[in-house]
Amino acid sequence: MTNNQTTPWPFISLMATLMSFVALAIDAMLPALGQIGQDLKVQNPNDVQLVISSIFLGMSIGLIFFGPISDSFGRKPGIYIGMSVFIVGCLTSIFSPTFEIMIVGRVLQGIGAASCRVITVAMIRDRFEGIAMAKIMSLIMIFFILVPALAPSIGQLILMVANWRVIFVFMLFLSITSVLFLAFRQPETLEVDKRLPFSLKTILNGILETLNNYKARNYTIASGLVFGAFIGYLSSSQQILQVQYKLGKLFPIFFGILALAIGLASFANSRWVDRFGMEKLCQKALMILVSLAIFFLVFSYFNDGHPPLIALMLYLMCSFFCFGILFGNLNTLAVQPLGHIAGVANSVISSLQTFISVILGGSIGHYYNGTIIPVIVGFLILGLCGLIVLLNMERKKNILCLE
Repeated sequence: MTNNQTTPWPFISLMATLMSFVALAIDAMLPALGQIGQDLKVQNPNDVQLVISSIFLGMSIGLIFFGPISDSFGRKPGIYIGMSVFIVGCLTSIFSPTFEIMIVGRVLQGIGAASCRVITVAMIRDRFEGIAMAKIMSLIMIFFILVPALAPSIGQLILMVANWRVIFVFMLFLSITSVLFLAFRQPETLEVDKRLPFSLKTILNGILETLNNYKARNYTIASGLVFGAFIGYLSSSQQILQVQYKLGKLFPIFFGILALAIGLASFANSRWVDRFGMEKLCQKALMILVSLAIFFLVFSYFNDGHPPLIALMLYLMCSFFCFGILFGNLNTLAVQPLGHIAGVANSVISSLQTFISVILGGSIGHYYNGTIIPVIVGFLILGLCGLIVLLNMERKKNILCLE
């Protein structure tokens, strides 16, 4: 499909559904963390955060493989393999007798869901590029964001009539349904004559080309820093909102409101990207994110790390709006120079981004101490580091232009 053709809504909805498996597998479990910790006898409350961070660990492993597989055998077979692993992860978690085995299941879910994360972007890149791709990604994010907005409520509703294991049963059913829809309703987007031989040399060449590309490398680092800040919040969100602020069963509603701020940003980005460009939007979003963090860190310090709930919600909504601008644009900027090896490139980019974010975000969550301070510090430090990376790229670009 060329860039000026009308985008088919079935394609958008399917891509959003497949991309949403990561968010569903994470956010639907948030209301159940306390129950999981009690049932599986977890001693340290912060250790329950592994239910969230372990899926990102699995993703960082899976992402490196599914791009090359999709480049060689097609996009759809790659997703079939990944979703099979995801289904095994669901079954492992459903029948897990211990916390450790359930974490193994979560890692498997992450490995499998990685196929949807990397291959869907490659499928979009097969059909669109540049500004057109950024618009499509933004439109998909509008649908995609409904999942983290609604998933905690789905998890909470399931917990009202059953235990946490049934949430995994729900994921199992949805994954099977989506694979069937992909098989019968979506054509393959990678033509046979454009497929690359599956060999170690091909994969290594793709990895080296991606890592040696200045723009791809730096945008990947920036996106990893930004996503790390977000994972830091995500890992702590249940403890912050449900426990620290005593929201109880209202937690999914407040969580969903915050998630919608990302969806609003994605919609705004689809309108702004033509006017301002992806690079400028990312710089401005990071500047605002850092400025907000400085202000709210001081405000929270004078409130003993427990600012009023309304103030916290306003701060997080503004910060999440910035995240919504950053997520789609940074990923698009990273993969843009490497369209000819979109599968391998997106695998490397997504794997590095996720690995960076898991380490940084997990560290932020580990330091949760009953206050909002660790999360705000994470937003500040990682946002500032991301901004430095982008400004340094801009500086080098200007120097080359002058030469």
